[in-house]
Amino acid sequence: MDKLSLPVCDLKTKQSAGKTVIFDIIRRKYVALTPEEWVRQHFIHYLINHLGYPKGLLTVEQGLRYNALRKRTDIVVYSRQGEPVMVVECKAPVYPLRPAMMEQAMMYNKTIGADYLLITNGIDHSCLRIDRPAGRVFYLDTIPNYEQLATK
Repeated sequence: MDKLSLPVCDLKTKQSAGKTVIFDIIRRKYVALTPEEWVRQHFIHYLINHLGYPKGLLTVEQGLRYNALRKRTDIVVYSRQGEPVMVVECKAPVYPLRPAMMEQAMMYNKTIGADYLLITNGIDHSCLRIDRPAGRVFYLDTIPNYEQLATK
């Protein structure tokens, strides 16, 4: 798998039915190891181990409906009160970040209603904060730690 710009973490992989699988600590099961899953698992560990995000307040592959379409979010972060605060969309490292990727996260967020959106390919990351009362969007220089999300 590609080298990422995220800290090294202890990921568990194994062979199953002739394919490589990786352990997802949120879903508590092995899943197919794809380039996007490689990014997602690294990013989950980064959020938990380096930015203080509580493991129990993250969901992975959460289903949602947008218009008549069924979609799945890569990662959703919740507040301690159970409200969604961040949507994270992960892409494979071979794909440079593009505005269309943030638009995808924004589309999902119309249903979810989080104040932060983040896209990552494991090398580059783009994070923004939505100020609904002011009707403005702010791109952030850094990814906020969990306490910063909680106090926005």
